[in-house]
Amino acid sequence: MMRLARRFVLSIAVAIAAVVGIVGLGLRVRPKPFPAYAVPAPPLDMVEIPAGLPGAAERFARASMGEQAPIIKSAVISGRGWLRLNGIKFPARWRFVYQAGEGYRHYIEATLFGQPVMKVNEYYLDGHGRMELPFGVVEGEPRIDLAANLGLWAETIWMPAVWFADPRVTWSEANDGTTRLIVPSDTEEQAFTVWFDPATDLVQRMETLRWRDAADAAPIVWINEVHAWMDVDGMKIPSHVTVAWEDQGQPWFNLEVEEVVYNVDVDEYIWAKGS
Repeated sequence: MMRLARRFVLSIAVAIAAVVGIVGLGLRVRPKPFPAYAVPAPPLDMVEIPAGLPGAAERFARASMGEQAPIIKSAVISGRGWLRLNGIKFPARWRFVYQAGEGYRHYIEATLFGQPVMKVNEYYLDGHGRMELPFGVVEGEPRIDLAANLGLWAETIWMPAVWFADPRVTWSEANDGTTRLIVPSDTEEQAFTVWFDPATDLVQRMETLRWRDAADAAPIVWINEVHAWMDVDGMKIPSHVTVAWEDQGQPWFNLEVEEVVYNVDVDEYIWAKGS
């Protein structure tokens, strides 16, 4: 009887190891990119970079855009990377749709063997956040609205001209040598602390206090780091970004940009689902 029991336990252990091995292989397979966003983009109109900016902000504006800034009203940005869920790094692909300075839709797929195992449609529209997750819908939460607004303005780094063209945005220099980016909010002041790469004058890191969950006791330091840049329509924008909560000690989302389309009509698409 004991011998049979040992064989049974061994068989279970072997089966578990096999499953773990198969899953591990599946987590190494990147999904295919989303199909190209097949809508022609119009040429971008240009305006002068505003005067009177703090030194670091002005250097960043000129390093990322030159002497003039494009007028950006919308964007569709797509890419791949990975998403950490319960400690497991899932390959992912994503497409983000923006009405510049106003709202967004995030569509994200976490994948196994290149196939989606979790889909997320996340919206911030008309000043309200809504997250459609596999385990339910989160909406009607003022803290989630605040968090979503910070997400919108952090991701505006893919449209840096908006940071300088929108009169509601304010740049200021702090006493410790960092720069503050104060963004529009209807309910309370929201701001990022921004660090720039001294070698390039481009954004290196952004931090703010952000609500992770509506039930949390306090907001948590939220960190966005830029690891590489690319040239798109006369601008330098991040091609590789990681996102982290300070208390977790490591990124939970890694984003690698593969396609950027500006100033297309997204009035209906931003309310849609999927890619």
